[in-house]
Amino acid sequence: MNFEEVPLKLCLVKSAALVVLGALGALSTGCGMGFASSGHHARGPKAKETVRPSADELTAEERLLTQPFAIALPEDAIVRVVGPSMTCTGTVIEDDLILTAHHCLVERGAHGEFSKKLLEPSAIKIELGGDYFAWGEVSTRAIVAPPCGEGGGAGDVAVIVLSRKLVGLSTMTPRLEAPPKIGEEVNPVGFGRCALSPDGIKRKERTGGAIRGLTGETMHLDASVCPGDSGGPVFAKGSREIVGVVSLSAMDHDEHTRGASVMARIDAYRLVFAHARLIADGVASNELPPLECVGQSSETPPGARSEAKPEKKK
Repeated sequence: MNFEEVPLKLCLVKSAALVVLGALGALSTGCGMGFASSGHHARGPKAKETVRPSADELTAEERLLTQPFAIALPEDAIVRVVGPSMTCTGTVIEDDLILTAHHCLVERGAHGEFSKKLLEPSAIKIELGGDYFAWGEVSTRAIVAPPCGEGGGAGDVAVIVLSRKLVGLSTMTPRLEAPPKIGEEVNPVGFGRCALSPDGIKRKERTGGAIRGLTGETMHLDASVCPGDSGGPVFAKGSREIVGVVSLSAMDHDEHTRGASVMARIDAYRLVFAHARLIADGVASNELPPLECVGQSSETPPGARSEAKPEKKK
């Protein structure tokens, strides 16, 4: 008896049960590709079949993200932002808005340099779930960012407008009215991984510290940061209030090393959040006034500039 090989998707859901979705179709996220054997006779050379989901199955997949997430945890509001050339971290701040870093969402040059041109929204996917395998994915409808910050630092703030609402998933609160203060303890969270990290990519809370320098658009402190943490939330200690996003850091290969880091302040770009909300509600982006950069020179508190500049960009 000959057997034909048929592509089979294997999805691990919250490290509990292994769900096998073969000829019935499968969700396209967080899955590896395996093979199964079909039980009918075949004559001649082996022919490979491609299993394609039906229209009903595609509808069922869309329905997944319109129902409450029974398996979601509060920390699942911190998500992975996946682009064509890099991965970053983001935070669900409303059921259809993701806060992340501007430099995560721009096109890259031939040598990896950051450009000012935003990626097409269709090139960005949001992966849900904080463990090694994503249990859901949602696409992007629009990106809102200021005209600066594409290389990190000042202006390195962006909000992604999702293609649909995430019903039942927790959100986290951006602290837009109360600015960060020198001496305030903060810590970042992200999906980064350093070269010497002992495990795979998963959400991790990083070691932060006290803010030792401020500009009108950035915070400066020592923190442990790995590639992939960019765009991740920076929380005020003892809370889940977001005061900034991970932007730049001096990193080595050890995830426990605290290096000089720059976090982009979000309170400096409240208009980015306002524009994103309007676009999510149906307003066309060309109907809104253009966003502007805050400008450090007029907003920097006296005597509160950064004490050290990071050496390496993620």
